[in-house]
Amino acid sequence: MEDIDAIAVLQDPVRRRLYEYVVAQGREVGRNEAAEGAGVARTLAAHHLDRLTEAGLLESGSRRLTGRSGPGAGRPAKVYTRARAEHAVSLPARDYRTAAELLAGAAESAGLDLALQEAARRRGEALRGAGAPCGDLDRAMELLAARGYEPYPVRADGAGADDGDGGAATAVRMRNCPFHAVAEQFPPLVCGMNLALLEGLLGTDGPVRARMDARPGECCVVVEASKNNDD
Repeated sequence: MEDIDAIAVLQDPVRRRLYEYVVAQGREVGRNEAAEGAGVARTLAAHHLDRLTEAGLLESGSRRLTGRSGPGAGRPAKVYTRARAEHAVSLPARDYRTAAELLAGAAESAGLDLALQEAARRRGEALRGAGAPCGDLDRAMELLAARGYEPYPVRADGAGADDGDGGAATAVRMRNCPFHAVAEQFPPLVCGMNLALLEGLLGTDGPVRARMDARPGECCVVVEASKNNDD
């Protein structure tokens, strides 16, 4: 399926809500949960989830949602996660990814890591404008979401802060890296650039700070409350 056809699948509002719900969980999601999250019937959710899978936007598998195995554990249920493939459309055709890869390769070969980080920090500061450094983690979530990072709050123990147990968030992690394709080829160069960009965007002398803390499948940066602001 062409990228433009895959993206067109999201034009249906129910399908888009289901896709956004599955993506936001950062884990496998069953049909019942997805239907409840999108506010639709299970049979309708199942149809649209399978359509999203056919389009290459989701991946599906099966497992027992009860967490048990053996007799009486129930039948495996179908589950869905975001597909690893990327989809992009540009009209007329453009190839910015190849340009980014060539520039990154040249910068790495020339040892321009520090120069790139400084440029990225300036760009982050320009995006922030004349405002003060980011005031709290909630504001950081807004800024990161606007840049496509798909942020989510976490507690000090690393568990999600929105799982319903009332734990307070102490940091923000990001499920998406907007520079993923280039970062895979040039990790130190691009991850350093990404950190510098977020330092400029959020500020380095305010209540929150960005630091490198790579995790598989997520952005290499974590944003957390500055220790000098803790009581």
